[in-house]
Amino acid sequence: MRLLSSAGFTLAIILSSPAFAQNRAATGSDDDVHTGEPIVVTAPYIRSLDILGNVSVLEGDELARDIRGQIGDTLTRQPGVSATSFAPGASRPVLRGFSGERVRVLTDGIGSIDVSNTSADHAVTIDPLTVERIEILRGPAVLLFGSQAIGGAVNLFDRRIPRKVPADHVHIDAIGGYTTAANDRNVGASVDVALSPQIVAHVDGSWRKSGDVRAGGYVFAPEIRSDLLHLAEHAVEDGHQDEADELTAQANSRGKVANTASETWTAGGGLSLINDGGQLGISIGYFDSKYGVPSRPNTSHDHGGEEGEEGGHEHGEGPVTIGLKQWRADLRGEVELGDGFFSKLRLRGGFADYEHTEFEGDEVGTVFTNQGVEGRLELAQNDRGGWRGASGVQYSHRDFNAVGAEAFVPRNLTDQFALFTLQEWTLGSLGLEAAARFETTDVRAPALGITRKFDTVSGALGANYEIADGMKFGVSLARAVRAPSAEELFSNGPHIATQSFELGNPDLKREASWGGEASFKYASDAINFSLTGYANWFDNFIYSEATGAEEDELPVFQYFQRDARVYGFEAEASARLAQISGFNIVGDVTADMTRAKIKGGDHVPRIPPMRILGGIEAQGERIDARAEVEWTDNQNRNAAFETPTKGFTLVNASISWRPLPDTKNLTLSLAANNIFDVDARRHASFTKDYVPLAGRDIRVTARASF
Repeated sequence: MRLLSSAGFTLAIILSSPAFAQNRAATGSDDDVHTGEPIVVTAPYIRSLDILGNVSVLEGDELARDIRGQIGDTLTRQPGVSATSFAPGASRPVLRGFSGERVRVLTDGIGSIDVSNTSADHAVTIDPLTVERIEILRGPAVLLFGSQAIGGAVNLFDRRIPRKVPADHVHIDAIGGYTTAANDRNVGASVDVALSPQIVAHVDGSWRKSGDVRAGGYVFAPEIRSDLLHLAEHAVEDGHQDEADELTAQANSRGKVANTASETWTAGGGLSLINDGGQLGISIGYFDSKYGVPSRPNTSHDHGGEEGEEGGHEHGEGPVTIGLKQWRADLRGEVELGDGFFSKLRLRGGFADYEHTEFEGDEVGTVFTNQGVEGRLELAQNDRGGWRGASGVQYSHRDFNAVGAEAFVPRNLTDQFALFTLQEWTLGSLGLEAAARFETTDVRAPALGITRKFDTVSGALGANYEIADGMKFGVSLARAVRAPSAEELFSNGPHIATQSFELGNPDLKREASWGGEASFKYASDAINFSLTGYANWFDNFIYSEATGAEEDELPVFQYFQRDARVYGFEAEASARLAQISGFNIVGDVTADMTRAKIKGGDHVPRIPPMRILGGIEAQGERIDARAEVEWTDNQNRNAAFETPTKGFTLVNASISWRPLPDTKNLTLSLAANNIFDVDARRHASFTKDYVPLAGRDIRVTARASF
């Protein structure tokens, strides 16, 4: 209630502000998102994050080319990014080896307010088909969005709350496509209409339906195939030839990965008042998805027939599917404050009512619900002789519950309040930045009678120096502290979707890390280059690892806490190689690597291996053509009871055509991914041994903007 009262008071200020009440025509400015700099970022008061962070931006034709059903799989071509790839219907970004609680997925600066951070089988409730821009923030600057975002943050922008008045009174965006690997059909569209010179209405929707995805090789990884063939040998020895034939056929299965189909649709609308004095907008949206959760085959030696030969631990009949829905309402307000100390007041808030049901065949297994609210209030400062910055407050409330035989987490409530600031000074060729965040977190499990309270202080310092025109070197140091989540504290039970018994630890301490980064960047008309090295030293690093034990016939995954070290690098380079017959020939390469090890023990689980992606592109006025090769190394640096992952090489090609002369409003694209149909698996995935990546995939996409 305190939050609602504060929001109402702030709205009253915005609506009564003389600046907001000015009756001037809107400029159509989009300054809250981008300001004409080569690198653009989330916060309206930051033009670049050259000092305290690194930013990747995905939009336009590049976003249309890479778009997938879930945001995690959409971003895997970006430096330092992998994905959980639990199933085609559930995949969350992995940044610098971090996932879950250490990566924030945001909608215009606030959380997605779902439960995708709590378990790998939970989908992100944002459809990439409705997104116009994605920003990936890494490094200590993400303290602006939460101390838990040690790995980074992914910020997505749509048009649901319009930011500008359409120049021609109506603006339409549409995208649609078809892919062969999963018989995936998808379409999304949005319309902005100027109801008056200052009022804009918006509607959008999307639909995607796919079948079971086709693998490029064997469905099961070598370790599982070996177990199945070993069981087949035992079955022959025991005189069970029919069972042996079934096990052998299962071990040698190729083609479609069973129970990976999905269907998702969304709808939303918004309304904005926009003028020179500021903006005020609201929106409401609905997300609905149903997707399959593939089953790990049962490799225990059992001829009694009581356990199914597929699916391991049988809790019900039929495959496991998840039905998910979310209602969400959002608010954004801005007031231009003029030439005083502060330049802009920005309010951002969201409320969501989320529910998903885990079905076992037609039977309802467990129902998960989450009601949450999150809000931010920010004050940006005017530039004062090279000094600028912003400060603000943030609040979030989460009420999570699980009901059913396999409710592995009791009902819990989390309240979090934070104060944050970022300040920057420019002194000629030298730039300095400082960021700080205080956060207080209450995590309660009423049924257990447990309440944990954590106060954390995080901060960062950074500097960069412009060595020459377009050439910069930067360093930063950060101290980040986060509170453990409710799932890490209170989990205790079987989780059928992940086919594991999850065990938390209510005595977990705060997780803290010292982090350092060094970066070198060079940009010119012909060459762009960026190299960043990073390292984190953790005290009380929280991680989930298989123990080798079984509970309820499921493998036990338990949360532990020990010191750890994480380090790695990200590199990007592109160069204009030649100009041939009106085409610019451009070569590019991306490389990343992360290493993570528990002090005095094993490697951290599910850390992506080294990856190099190189491409060459012919860029013309109306046609672009690209070919690329992605090489991923073996991953043999494994935690206990974690299987190694064989490396792979993917070859992809695409061509885009803009058929309308003198305009880029319509783009038609044809792409072929994994051309040689290789077996590829992401080490960051819990399900990598039985859910490989898609095989050869031909994609046709049309994107229009008028």
